[in-house]
Amino acid sequence: MKRAWVWANLALMATFLMAGGDVYPSISTNSANGVASLPNASCRNDKVFVEPETKLMWQDEQYTDREDGAYKREYSSGKAGKYKHAVSYCQTLDYAGYNDWRLPTSEELTHVHYEEFNPFAHYRASDYWTSTPADASRYYVVFTADAHPYKRSPNESNYIRCVRCVGDSQLKPGSINIR
Repeated sequence: MKRAWVWANLALMATFLMAGGDVYPSISTNSANGVASLPNASCRNDKVFVEPETKLMWQDEQYTDREDGAYKREYSSGKAGKYKHAVSYCQTLDYAGYNDWRLPTSEELTHVHYEEFNPFAHYRASDYWTSTPADASRYYVVFTADAHPYKRSPNESNYIRCVRCVGDSQLKPGSINIR
């Protein structure tokens, strides 16, 4: 009996395979040419926060496990790393349809974190690099939990959030998701 059941199931599966059966839900197709109709949607998920009073646009991208590891283990990867990496990362960033990003000053980063609410969807309650020199051998970082600047060696690893000036220019429609 068991052998007959196995053969029946094998025959049924073979029938589905040979008949070209589709077990996946179908996408509606244009019957004239068989082309799938897909909704018009942008694949871009770049998020930014725009401060209207300062006319600054802030990168608001999710942090990865690799970046968290770079922060904790003192190496550089993506949006976390040493000072030279932070400067280079922002200068070469192409995000939300813009390529004129830079590392923020300590005043800019402090200002955005003095808000009564956290303006960013993606953040870490940690230190973020700024472009402001603290003295001959250190730069300021801003601790986001208290919005205070602290002096750090450029060989330490910290998080990175890039910024750009919006100015009087128009935002590119559809290229960003503004919070």
